[in-house]
Amino acid sequence: MKAKYIILMILVFAAVLLLTTIDLNSTAPAAVNASLTKDYNEEDVETIYLAGGCFWGVEEYFQRINGVVDAVSGYANGNTENPSYEDVVSKDTGFAETVEVKYDPSKIDLTDLLLYYFKVVDPTSVDKQGNDIGNQYRTGIYYVDDTQIEEIEKVIAVEQRKYEEDIVVEVTSLKNFYVAEEYHQDYLQKNVNGYCHIDLYEAETEVERDESLGERTLQPEPADNE
Repeated sequence: MKAKYIILMILVFAAVLLLTTIDLNSTAPAAVNASLTKDYNEEDVETIYLAGGCFWGVEEYFQRINGVVDAVSGYANGNTENPSYEDVVSKDTGFAETVEVKYDPSKIDLTDLLLYYFKVVDPTSVDKQGNDIGNQYRTGIYYVDDTQIEEIEKVIAVEQRKYEEDIVVEVTSLKNFYVAEEYHQDYLQKNVNGYCHIDLYEAETEVERDESLGERTLQPEPADNE
């Protein structure tokens, strides 16, 4: 009887050990995003700012998408200057945890980038994504060029068909953006078992593009970017 108990305890311990080593949102991508390793001229990339809850997961997610050149965590559209993380979470600063996404328009267009965004956020939730609650965790699309507005509105119209509730993603121009502290950058690569509220593997599957969104409009690749 004692021997059976010992064996049972060993099996339980082994099962617990196995579970603690499994990370469902592993930060090791199945395929490398080649765009991250290229050197780009600033004029050859385009930028959009996306808020989708905790920026740790949003940043890691977009870094996995082919055509994304860089993703940087920061604070956008607040009412103070140079906020710290503590300011954003404990004071009424109005900032949203936001990721600056730079992308190569010869590899991916804004429409597809937004479709990837909507794959991992709940666009009907107010000030809440995953387990994170607060105004700093609101969803938002912050554009830097008025020419981006039409594309954003078309994608939202298509996404709205999937929900009975209204989409509440904040859409407005970027007012300000401050890069977050260094320990927030590439957080999930530094902390492989760190908290992540989104399914990172969604970056490895194609987006479904509705016919109303038109064909992909990729720009010619720069001659010096080989």
